[in-house]
Amino acid sequence: MERVNKILNHPKYKKLLKELKELEEKRIFCKHSLIHFLDVARIAYIEVLEKGLNYNKEVIYAIALLHDIGRVKEYREGIPHNLASAEVAKLILKDLDFSEEDKDMIVKCIIDHRKENSNSLSKIIYNADKFSRNCFNCDARDLCKWSEDKKNKTIKY
Repeated sequence: MERVNKILNHPKYKKLLKELKELEEKRIFCKHSLIHFLDVARIAYIEVLEKGLNYNKEVIYAIALLHDIGRVKEYREGIPHNLASAEVAKLILKDLDFSEEDKDMIVKCIIDHRKENSNSLSKIIYNADKFSRNCFNCDARDLCKWSEDKKNKTIKY
């Protein structure tokens, strides 16, 4: 997990993670913290293992750690966070030794994580992002803008 730890310790990532925490300090809905990022990674990896798929663990964790980091730009500049996160990912991934194919996959899955997709890994990330939300135990559940059919009401992973 050397490359994953390089993401965690990357100065740009650390700066944005701190800014995101500050921007969401008073947010009553699900926060986009390192806890969320790791939940998404672990859920996606469990699904990959359960389905017997062949995706690299570090690629999965890289996608999960980076998929919402662009929310800082969304809050400040109105840029959709999946696109902003993809741009941040490209900058950070330049400093890591993932193959170009892996980098492309990471960026594609970040861009696609907001919609159901036919690409297997993109779909797994989309699902993991949703399954990571503990709607069944949320104090803001009644105020949430998610429709009832989208709310995660059970534990799957």
